[in-house]
Amino acid sequence: MKKITYILTGLFLFVAVNGVKAQASQDCNIKYNLFKGDATSGKYAAAKQNLEYLLTNCPKLSVNIYKYGSKVAEKTKDPVLAKRIYEARLVNFPNKKAAKAHSDYATYLIKNKLASDQEVFEILKKAYAISPKDMGVKNIFRYFKAVTEKNKDTNPQMVFDTYDDVMESVEEKLDDYNKKVSLLQEKDSLGTISAKEKRNLKAYTINSTSLGQVEGGLDAMISILATCERLIPIYSRDFEANKTNGVWLKRAVSRMYNKECQTDPLFEKLANAYAKTTQSADAYNFLAGVLAKNGDNRGAAEMRKKAFNLETDPIKKAKFKLKEAQGTSGSRARALAYEALKYNPSYGKAYLFIASLYQKSANSCGSDEFEKRMVYVAALNKALKAQRVDPGSGAGRYISSYRKNVPSKKLIFQKGKASGGSHKIGCWIGETVRIP
Repeated sequence: MKKITYILTGLFLFVAVNGVKAQASQDCNIKYNLFKGDATSGKYAAAKQNLEYLLTNCPKLSVNIYKYGSKVAEKTKDPVLAKRIYEARLVNFPNKKAAKAHSDYATYLIKNKLASDQEVFEILKKAYAISPKDMGVKNIFRYFKAVTEKNKDTNPQMVFDTYDDVMESVEEKLDDYNKKVSLLQEKDSLGTISAKEKRNLKAYTINSTSLGQVEGGLDAMISILATCERLIPIYSRDFEANKTNGVWLKRAVSRMYNKECQTDPLFEKLANAYAKTTQSADAYNFLAGVLAKNGDNRGAAEMRKKAFNLETDPIKKAKFKLKEAQGTSGSRARALAYEALKYNPSYGKAYLFIASLYQKSANSCGSDEFEKRMVYVAALNKALKAQRVDPGSGAGRYISSYRKNVPSKKLIFQKGKASGGSHKIGCWIGETVRIP
């Protein structure tokens, strides 16, 4: 009889406990739906009441509790709640976009002046350690600026390493936006774009433009620090320890190339080691430059072909073609840039390169001031095209510069021309453009 009593008691407790759990789960779902509805419709005070219940009783129900909750905390101006949401999210959903959570919280603290620069830096440091590419655009720049200020005199290598990590993330994001913008622009031109896609196109364009500005800002900061005089001793010192480290070699070769330090023997040493270690398309492309510098043009051409054929990503193929274009000038350089555009039609930097070729030829492709300034019109057209197809290309500063140099209304009148008419630019450019 006792045995039967124990069994019945246990069964009763099991049913009771599970009934309580089911009721609690049901309550959580009801509260969550009410909270989400209020939060998405802007009823933040009402949402806050159910948010408190969810944080206490259902913290693992959904990551959206924290996504919407952070907005509720901001809109109701409750920094204590904001901190609680930030910390609870990382405890309950540590693997769901934690870098973005750190970055967003840092933005909140900055916006509301609730933390010191050092406190913000420590949060951004956590975000960076997890995933630089998931940080907010402004916070990427903010973090790198802080690292530069702290280490430029004592540990420049750390600044270079941070720059490389950040730039790789920025370029990855830019390439992703480039693909998305290109696809949606095509749909937009055909009239097949949906309202949601239209909104996405606008968002991608804004984000891409912001990233392009960050890229320019990072380059401006690193250019002051990363001179040949500083790079060569550092890379010479660290070469033996890193001569089989593909990542280190790639970054060293790239930085030496970008800073035009190729004339130093160290560049050839680095390029050879990079090619030997990785046997990658990128490495062979740098090695082609070394061969060309040494007068082996045939060997350089074969090496470029090898690198190009080895690469399968059309975006990277486009970058190889542009790099080859940057090693020459005039019509040959333009032809190579257009080849790059065949592989990536939205490659804004290829259009900007063509624009720079035109700008450099302004004095030689015109016999008077009007004709010379019309070359800037051609350059401006290419820069505007770059901005259109690739918002993250950083075309804005080029557009501003070229616009300042197009012919004025007075000059056009003095030349006996009319705005809106056509003008063919001479010499190797040979393009017909519209008079502004």
